[in-house]
Amino acid sequence: MTSGRFRRRRRMWAMSGALRPWALILARSPGARTYAGGGGVSYTQGQSPEPRTREYFYNVEHQGQLFLDDSRMKNFTTCFKDPQFLVMFFSRLRPNRSGRYEAYFPFLSLCGRERNFLRCEDRPVVFTHLLAAGPAPQRLSYCGGGEALAVPFEPARLLPLATNGRLYHPAPERAGGVGLVRSALAFELSACFEYAPGAPELPSHVRWQGRRFALTMDLAPLLLAAPPP
Repeated sequence: MTSGRFRRRRRMWAMSGALRPWALILARSPGARTYAGGGGVSYTQGQSPEPRTREYFYNVEHQGQLFLDDSRMKNFTTCFKDPQFLVMFFSRLRPNRSGRYEAYFPFLSLCGRERNFLRCEDRPVVFTHLLAAGPAPQRLSYCGGGEALAVPFEPARLLPLATNGRLYHPAPERAGGVGLVRSALAFELSACFEYAPGAPELPSHVRWQGRRFALTMDLAPLLLAAPPP
């Protein structure tokens, strides 16, 4: 790939019992405000619709950062960073079939009688790091969980989507089966793609660790069948 073509590819993909952090403690304190979002949804963080049941509401954005959904400011300072909490939250994530907030919060993480509702900017699983290679196969880590939240890296199953310039990879079935690759990581992986003559928009192969793989594109039907909210 020429340096000019490489720069173009880089621009394309660039478009594209746990401890509670202090922010959560503040949000759960008495007097928390009621949030009224789009689509007529309304909630109060920590509300109790049933005895001994609490409900909390979260958002994960396209870089894999988790926030309280009603946070006024969403940046690195206000996102959740405690690995223990993140592992607990995302390891219990399932489709929301509770009968509550299903349209606006399509995923749910249960912790005892605590319901943690989640909506996402794209996918609920966002891959953020490729873990260091060792004797075992390489793994992709997601949503700040390090080794505890990781799946085997399958380069042939990477799915570049022309419609939004983003890159996807298989994710746990319970979380939808498809995860978004964070833009910085997608940018790095895009350097490994090869393009067929006359087809400059989407790659056909990927080179990884000295091997050449044809991209299967098998995630496309799954992604289209379950579009992000």
